[in-house]
Amino acid sequence: MAKSAPPRPAPRLYLATPVLDDPAPLLAVLPRLLEAADVAAVLLRLAPSDPRTLIGRIKAAAGVVQAAGAALLLDGHADLVARGGADGAHLGGIAEMQEWLPQLQPSRIAGVGRLETRHDSMTAGEAGADYVLFGEPADDGTRPSTEAIAERLNWWAELFEPPCVGYATSLDEVEVFAAAGADFVLVGEFVWAAAGEETTALTEAEAALKRGFTTAGAAPTTAQG
Repeated sequence: MAKSAPPRPAPRLYLATPVLDDPAPLLAVLPRLLEAADVAAVLLRLAPSDPRTLIGRIKAAAGVVQAAGAALLLDGHADLVARGGADGAHLGGIAEMQEWLPQLQPSRIAGVGRLETRHDSMTAGEAGADYVLFGEPADDGTRPSTEAIAERLNWWAELFEPPCVGYATSLDEVEVFAAAGADFVLVGEFVWAAAGEETTALTEAEAALKRGFTTAGAAPTTAQG
């Protein structure tokens, strides 16, 4: 007979920073942004530097982000997560995942992106990735179409338990990816491009997220059992 599945939790925002040489100016405005919208985590992107300098920058960011109730993840730099006091790292691809996931877990978050095929995605999920990210640009700046990313999110959300994240480059994509089943939607470029209006851009992203979730319908689905 059919039985009701648990209702899908509402998706949340995942905020990526620009690539930063010095995070201090961004950290000065970040508390206001994190107060204005429901941000689950911040992805800290740091320009290359020596380990001591990077650790100092990570510690400064961790203090701000964690005080606001969000998790701080590093884009790469998995070797500095513990020393910098971050909550985890975003790993780029299967090889990086295989190297660092066992060292990060279970005490730290290990998310994985650069998953070009469904097989790569399933490999990450089976390895225990805390989330999989779909839609980030390749090194040459190209990325799948919005429709292709939404299809991948929907496929994952329907079949697998680990959370999935959609990489959104616009408000429209935020809404589409939330409707497709993303547990989190990563935003960044269009937020920081709104110079002086970053808070407005982020709250608009949260509104788009809610619209997409409402469009998808929060009613329980049925499963055969």
